[in-house]
Amino acid sequence: MKRYSVAVLPGDGIGPEIMHEAMKVLKAVGKKAGVEFAATEALVGGSSIDAHGVPLTDEVLKLTLSSDAVMLGAVGGTKWEGLDYSIRPERALLALRKELGLFANVRPARIYKDLIDASTLKPEVIDGVDLVVIRELTGGLYFGTPKGVEKLPDGTERGVNTMVYTTPEIERIAKVGFEVARKRRKKLCSVDKANVLETTELWRKVVIKIGQDYPDVELSHMYVDNCAMQLVRNPKQFDVIVTENTFGDILSDEASMLTGSIGMLPSASLGATKNRAMYEPIHGSAPDIAGKGIANPIATILSVAMMLKYSFDMEDASVAIEAAVEKVLNKGYRTADIYQPGTKKASCSEMGEAVLKEL
Repeated sequence: MKRYSVAVLPGDGIGPEIMHEAMKVLKAVGKKAGVEFAATEALVGGSSIDAHGVPLTDEVLKLTLSSDAVMLGAVGGTKWEGLDYSIRPERALLALRKELGLFANVRPARIYKDLIDASTLKPEVIDGVDLVVIRELTGGLYFGTPKGVEKLPDGTERGVNTMVYTTPEIERIAKVGFEVARKRRKKLCSVDKANVLETTELWRKVVIKIGQDYPDVELSHMYVDNCAMQLVRNPKQFDVIVTENTFGDILSDEASMLTGSIGMLPSASLGATKNRAMYEPIHGSAPDIAGKGIANPIATILSVAMMLKYSFDMEDASVAIEAAVEKVLNKGYRTADIYQPGTKKASCSEMGEAVLKEL
């Protein structure tokens, strides 16, 4: 029997609730496939601050580095907003990305037929949307130096952030984009702002060069402001979008709302090897609904599906989870965030059980 180790970090707010349902699905899939998933749970984020005074302990970091994959719930909440920026719960997320070398964030945005009316866009605009945003995760404005706020001689202040990318950084994320596109509809749109930012002029140059190794993939380019407009104007034109850190942060959230609820979408953060990957829903910790049993576990369950696909090469099991989720939606089950009159309102655990039943 194959055996994989998974570091499970439920985090804060609704994190423990949604992770509980996702782990039940993982266990069921493993049993059916004859694979053992050894899950080790640990504290991260605000819960770790409360217990240990830091958002990420050395022990938990070692656990993630020694595991075959990491499952993360959500971190943060109003409880910890008054802390110094350097020790807030979100610092754990950034530290994990850095230490695990997670440079590629993969966010699919797919429209489910039964949830078309949940979107704020017209049905004819979003019907059939199935796209992926691939965001570079460890470079750009968020990590470039110099950065910070300094006082000027006249008493005013100046804030500085630096957008920096090297050729190797762009090459590796471009390759992820082309590889994902090759397995889909073979269309890759690289998003930049090459008309005004020299950094992204380099980005475009490098992406074009890498594209020569993928003649079967249609490569196009789009400025980020136009892409933001096109995502709400004609999102069906996109298959795979690859872009830098800041642009990807914004565009992936915009793409998520095409589906009607941020509670539906998973993500994968990938490194250079299969055992360097972290999977998580794209939504936050939602402390206002924590403990009420009304959170939507589907994004976390679908994150398990992504883990099976990208880390463990279990494509059939991944597809089975996605199909089970679709069947549950077809039968009318809805958590509060996607509920509409005439459908069956389900709690977090009821939604998880419904997916299990379909599996």
